[in-house]
Amino acid sequence: MTKPHTPNGAHPLPQARADMERARQIPDTPQTRSPTHRLAYTDTDFLSREDMRPVRFQLELLKAHTALDEAGIRSTVVMFGGARIPAPDETDGKHEGLAALAPYYAEARLFAQHVTERSLASGARDNVIVTGGGPGVMEAGNRGAEDAGGKSIGLNIVLPHEQAPNLHVTPELSFNFHYFAIRKMHFLMRASAITVFPGGFGTLDELFEALTLIQTGRMSRVPILLFGESFWRSIVNWEALAASGTIHAEDLGLFRYVDTAAQAIAALEGDDSFSF
Repeated sequence: MTKPHTPNGAHPLPQARADMERARQIPDTPQTRSPTHRLAYTDTDFLSREDMRPVRFQLELLKAHTALDEAGIRSTVVMFGGARIPAPDETDGKHEGLAALAPYYAEARLFAQHVTERSLASGARDNVIVTGGGPGVMEAGNRGAEDAGGKSIGLNIVLPHEQAPNLHVTPELSFNFHYFAIRKMHFLMRASAITVFPGGFGTLDELFEALTLIQTGRMSRVPILLFGESFWRSIVNWEALAASGTIHAEDLGLFRYVDTAAQAIAALEGDDSFSF
């Protein structure tokens, strides 16, 4: 946004931050203690009202969008996957099914490392790794980017459990959301490719939203790679959907299976819609 011109180069109107500081310095009186006297943009009670929900939507959209723009990030490689999947050396005491999925933590970490190495080589503005910022596969993705010496994004959300930011997210690219809808928009707004590792309801939700948006033309087509063919075939009968006519047979081409980081990199390199 272009700043208004003034003869001395100063902004002609008081800046919000300056007025916020001035407001803290006014005398303590019954009037200044009243909630109605607070500056609206500093009044969290006011901003938390039910009828202010549209404003909170806008704030959550703009805060991350502005920060990513200022960081120069043009495109991202999305990594969805289960928060409960352990690292291979942390399987003791875990559910046997989760322990069996631990190799995907290692593949997620390796995949993110390889993608980030290529991103760094091309200027670190494109194909930046983005995860949900939590544990499990998300941690592996951020950790792999860190292994490569690059930055990565974490899009956390406030939940009763599991969603504290992992320590491998780049601090200045660590975001926190109240609204699932806005968080999911940020996952897809810059996506150049989407990878989906084994996971639960949240992972399924994220996968099917991306597939729906691409199927209906609401989002440009990007590569969607499902890590773990045996896992995905065991939980979703994709062919039955096509056979029943509820999706077109060609919709099965919206995604492909991979099992390793090397296969995923090769798939991206061979996809005309993607570029390292």
